[in-house]
Amino acid sequence: MPRLFTGIEVPAEIGLALSGFRGGLPGARWIDPENYHLTLRFIGDIDERMADDITSILGERRQRAPLTITIDGLDTFGGGKPRAVFARVAGNGELNEVQAEQERLVRQVGLPPETRRFTPHVTLARLRNVSPLAVADYIATRGHFPKLTFVADRFVLYSSRSSVGGGPYIVEAAYPLS
Repeated sequence: MPRLFTGIEVPAEIGLALSGFRGGLPGARWIDPENYHLTLRFIGDIDERMADDITSILGERRQRAPLTITIDGLDTFGGGKPRAVFARVAGNGELNEVQAEQERLVRQVGLPPETRRFTPHVTLARLRNVSPLAVADYIATRGHFPKLTFVADRFVLYSSRSSVGGGPYIVEAAYPLS
């Protein structure tokens, strides 16, 4: 049973820049830079038939121009119980449209709707039992975050296996944006 999700690959040079934010937060499990990505739609554990249907229907999406992606800061998920530190992706209408289209497509093949609001980001670390104060201090001491911009000319269908810390992720199919 594959675990699938769609996403945008982070180029190596952007990953290298983001990897400079690793460390300095005890209890964080840092994601390896080669596994950095921007998730568009988490699909989950599905059977092979559904995986084939998803691979096929994603090919039916509307043609779009490549996306300009800008990463502009650090943030966290979880509030009073932080669970992840991430690099925030600046608001982007075209990116939101691609994500919304994928949501519609995967629902056509029978997946339930995604219940979480789409927050474009690149996860840098997963957290367990890390105090909110430690996370706030980590982010505050990294106040100067240079904007990192790249052009995504495709999105991909990734597979993964359940593991601690994320990855390894395998590109199962690629869909050009041009």
